Amino acid sequence: MSYEFIKTEKQGHILIVTMNRPEVYNAVHVDMHNEMAAVWDEFAADQDLWVAVLTGAGEKAFCAGNDLKATAAGGSKAKMPPSGFAGLSSRFDLEKPIVAAVNGFAMGGGFETALSCDVILASETAKFALPEVKVGFFAAASGVQRLSRYIGRLAAQELMFTGRTIMADEALSLGCVNAVYPADQLMAKAMEKAEELCSVSPSAVKATKRVLNDMYARDGMQDSIEYSREVIADLSKTEDFKEGVNAFVEKRKPNWVNK
Repeated sequence: MSYEFIKTEKQGHILIVTMNRPEVYNAVHVDMHNEMAAVWDEFAADQDLWVAVLTGAGEKAFCAGNDLKATAAGGSKAKMPPSGFAGLSSRFDLEKPIVAAVNGFAMGGGFETALSCDVILASETAKFALPEVKVGFFAAASGVQRLSRYIGRLAAQELMFTGRTIMADEALSLGCVNAVYPADQLMAKAMEKAEELCSVSPSAVKATKRVLNDMYARDGMQDSIEYSREVIADLSKTEDFKEGVNAFVEKRKPNWVNK
């Protein structure tokens, strides 16, 4: 399949997916969400593909998250895929591992996309944040659920409530990433990890991930993400929600009214 907003490459049993909107720091709009959902469907169905590596085009960004300007402008008639942000955040039936190669900043939905992968490798220049509260949103694309599970609720709450940015070294110390490498080594290290994953039984890895996916169902994560959609729908009716989007687009400080 050919795509407009992502690039794909196959190397043996490895699929390399590159989010390819560098002009907007690989921010994701609804059409790109659907392309990414399609590529993960293709990945899941291909018996010869065992592992994927996900990265972003350019040197500055892995993914800037939701394309708020596109959201504010509207125009696309497409709907978000059921599998969620980047086709991953609400996908619980994929049994093949994905390595995230975070080559720059991963903000909001970009961080949530990385958290939806199975191994997260970062460059020394990578930055991470769930800054949605700064623009009237919250991390509704599984960020609340995943970050609190991965690094513990107390540390996650501070990051989610403040929306502050952390550098790669702090992300590593908190447990947000598996490893940090110099920027010029990141993709080579990601491919090494993917090859390592290909060296073990793909059937056993799929079985392991099947159980992990089932754990998410048993501990209520899927239901919680569905609830996040209900809460974001309620939030979208507030004055603060509209003010956050408008202030972002207009490049000014929001005037919160708590209504």
